[in-house]
Amino acid sequence: MLIDFQPGQYATVGSVSREEIDLGVVTLAKLAHTYDIPTVVSTVAVGMGVNAPTVPQIMNELPGVDQIDRTGVNAWEDPEFRAAIEATGRRKIIMAGLWTEVCLAFPALDMIEAGYEIYPVADAVGGVSQVTNDRAFDRMIQAGAHPTTALALGCELMRNWARPGTDDFRRIFNWYFHQQRSLGLLDAKILPSVGR
Repeated sequence: MLIDFQPGQYATVGSVSREEIDLGVVTLAKLAHTYDIPTVVSTVAVGMGVNAPTVPQIMNELPGVDQIDRTGVNAWEDPEFRAAIEATGRRKIIMAGLWTEVCLAFPALDMIEAGYEIYPVADAVGGVSQVTNDRAFDRMIQAGAHPTTALALGCELMRNWARPGTDDFRRIFNWYFHQQRSLGLLDAKILPSVGR
């Protein structure tokens, strides 16, 4: 689930830079496409003319995925969104959204109560401030969520470097570290590209 990655939401995030959020969420989108993970993308108030759709750098990685627009703050309360999640047949849900304290936390808490296992991706989200972001994670963890990161999720999906299809993950892995270096988040001398 990718919720409310819209320009207006990004503009009000204060806990982390937009570039860092994009690094995490685009990595998630690449992983979802590569590993055929059903993906539900939702926006808020596009149809009302208030907000713009999901940013293109995410949607470009998810060919064929439609965006579900809602008017409500909590995506889980939207019948079309809920039906899309239920249609996947999955009970383990990987989630990211802007803001952490509202658009991610509210549906995560309701879905945990409904019996889903929730995995919020900590490096693919952002809150209005560091305090609101951190307290949202505290709240989700107390309710039973299992936070992860985009790269850790990729490693869980890949599992073994000798497994067929590992070159797909290796490409994402190398893209991730190249992006991290270009953002100045990683010293270029520390990590060379992995394999082919």
